Amino acid sequence: MSDTSLGAFLRARREAVTPAEVGLPGGGRRRTPGLRRSELATLAGISVEYLTRLEQGRDRHPSVPVLAALADALRLSADDRLHLLHHFKAADGAGRLVGPCQGPPAQSVRPTVLALLDRFEPAPAVVVNRLGDVLAHTGGYERLTGPIGLLDRRPPNLVRYVFADPRARAAYPEWDRVADERLAALRLGVGREDPHVEHLVNELTLAVGAPFAERLTTPPGPSRRTGLERLTHPDVGELRLAYETLDLSGDDSQSLIAYLPADDVTASRLDRLDGRRPGSLRAVTG
Repeated sequence: MSDTSLGAFLRARREAVTPAEVGLPGGGRRRTPGLRRSELATLAGISVEYLTRLEQGRDRHPSVPVLAALADALRLSADDRLHLLHHFKAADGAGRLVGPCQGPPAQSVRPTVLALLDRFEPAPAVVVNRLGDVLAHTGGYERLTGPIGLLDRRPPNLVRYVFADPRARAAYPEWDRVADERLAALRLGVGREDPHVEHLVNELTLAVGAPFAERLTTPPGPSRRTGLERLTHPDVGELRLAYETLDLSGDDSQSLIAYLPADDVTASRLDRLDGRRPGSLRAVTG
């Protein structure tokens, strides 16, 4: 993206939004269609002078919070948010991984871990890295999460799915709790100044906006290693799944998450998904 295209994009979107669409009165004569700069600046919480510099291309590197605030104020679509994200990634220095941190997140799984994963069949189990990228999984996990769309994107990512895929809210009846737990695990990396994690946080801040950004400002909750997760499967209905998180070797920053039915109804429904005789998976909590 050129130095001035961001400014042209912001101005075009500002002029395409009516005051009524953002809850402002629309009376009075207007020299240009859409919002005035002063109105957009107020909605986004920035100064008119700074917005002017952005639109004129005199400031080429707005921060992620500023871009996210503008995206929210302009009611940008998902495609338009991706446009802003591309600008952020293309700008000089934006997204550059600098400073003290762990190495790049692992993208491969050791043969011994794959062999261990195979032993979990037909139970749903998955190996993820510290970003929440799905690196390997059982067939049971694919039958569980494939129909809700979690595995559609490459690479699949647990955090990105929950916040950026609209299907996640239908899949998780307790979406707020699941979102908090996914974010709690990711925030461990932010606290360690891990720029790989911060890059994903920046991406989601721009792509999702307030539903993600506002959670970042709240006190972090615990990163749960075990618990119960409810999931609505389009073929068999609601499932209650007990999960355990097992940390693999620290240098890989990988975890294995295994799911088991938390009641007999869920056990029966998982057996139907797997095409196995009833009782293949037994409830663990009764």
